[in-house]
Amino acid sequence: MSDDINEQRRKVLKVTGAISAAAMITSPFHVFATEPNRRIPSQGYAAFDESGILKPWTFERRPVGDHDILIETKFASICHSDIHQEKGHWGKQQYPQVPGHEIVGMVAAVGKNVTKFKVGDRAGVGCMCGNHYHKHDTYEEQYSPDTLFTYGYPDTRSPSGITQGGYSNNIVVEENFAVHIPENVSFQEAVPLLCAGITTYSPLMRADIKKGMKVGVAGIGGLGHLAVKIAVSKGCDVYAFTTSPSKVKDIESFGATAVVVNDLSKLQEYSGQMDYVISTIPYDFNVAAYAATVKPYGTFTQVGMPIRSEVTMNALYLAFSRVNFNASLIGGMKETQEVVNYCADNKVLPQIEMIQADQINQAWENVVDKKARYRYVIDASTF
Repeated sequence: MSDDINEQRRKVLKVTGAISAAAMITSPFHVFATEPNRRIPSQGYAAFDESGILKPWTFERRPVGDHDILIETKFASICHSDIHQEKGHWGKQQYPQVPGHEIVGMVAAVGKNVTKFKVGDRAGVGCMCGNHYHKHDTYEEQYSPDTLFTYGYPDTRSPSGITQGGYSNNIVVEENFAVHIPENVSFQEAVPLLCAGITTYSPLMRADIKKGMKVGVAGIGGLGHLAVKIAVSKGCDVYAFTTSPSKVKDIESFGATAVVVNDLSKLQEYSGQMDYVISTIPYDFNVAAYAATVKPYGTFTQVGMPIRSEVTMNALYLAFSRVNFNASLIGGMKETQEVVNYCADNKVLPQIEMIQADQINQAWENVVDKKARYRYVIDASTF
C-alpha cells in the first residue's frame, strides 16, 4: 500500500474512530470527514422569493462538527408545510431557502464525538436538525427554545445564516437529531414518516387509541392518509372526512370504516360519535363543525397548519360540544424513531409518487390543488 493511501487512512481513523476506511471512500463526500473545518458543497432546489417557484441552487453547508453527521441524501419528500413556509404564509422568510424536512440517505462522514452512527448507516432527518448547545435532555425536543429546525431557521454556523433543508444532495445534522432507518423498509417509503408519520403518530399515541375506538381523521392528504393507516393498524374504526370525492376508493383501501365527503349536513350526521378526531387540514376551516363529531369530553387535535397558522373557532359551538381541543407539533426524537420502527415492522407505509427534481414545482401545484396521491418523493440523484 502506498504512503499516500496510508496517510489517508490515518486521517480517516483520526476523525471517525474505528470505522472502515474502505467504507468511507465509497462516498463522494469522504474528503470532508478528513478536513473538519471545510465547508460542504451542496446543490439543491431553493425558493428565492415568495412566488414559491423553486430553482436549482449551488450553496455551502457548515463543516462537519464534532457532534455532526454528514448524510448523502437519497430521497426527500414534499410536505405542504414546505409550500406554506416558502410562500411566506407563516411570516417573512430569508432567501434563498432550500425547503424539505423529510430526508433519508447514507451517512457519509461523522464527527469525532459521534457515537450513534457510523459511515454507511442508513439515516433519516425530520423537522429538527440540531440544538444550539448540543443538548439532548428531553424527549420533546421540538418544544425547546434551543432547537434548530431543518430549514429557514437562524443558524450562525450556516454560511447562509439559516438552516437549509432536504431538497438537496446532502445535509449536515447533529447525531441526536437523526434516526436510524431499518433495513426492512425502503428509503422511498420511509422518508414521509419523518414528518407526516411522526406528526400524526405522536398525538394518536398520546390519545391512547385502542381497538374498537371510533377515530376521525379530517383531511386526507400526506398526513391524513398516514393517520388513517396508523389508526387502522391499532384496530380502530376510522372515519375519514375529506373534501375530495376522487379519494374515496383510496381511503377505503386504507381500511377506513367510512369515508365522509364533507359538507356541514354530512358532518352533523356524525355529531357526538367519535372518541377522538385528528385534523390535518392545512387551511382555515370551521373547527367547531368538525369538533362536534367528537363525544363530550373527547379530544380534537389540530396538526395541520393553515395560512397565518389561524383557524376559525366558534366558542359557542365548542361549548355545546364540550370537547377538549388541543394542537400538536410533530414529535420528539425518541417518538420519531419509534414511528419509523413501528411502521416498518407493521408495514404501515405511505402511498407515494416518485418524481425528479425538475418536477418539484408541478408537484407543489398538485399538492395545493389536492391532486397528490399521497406523498411526492424526490429522487435526490436528480438534484
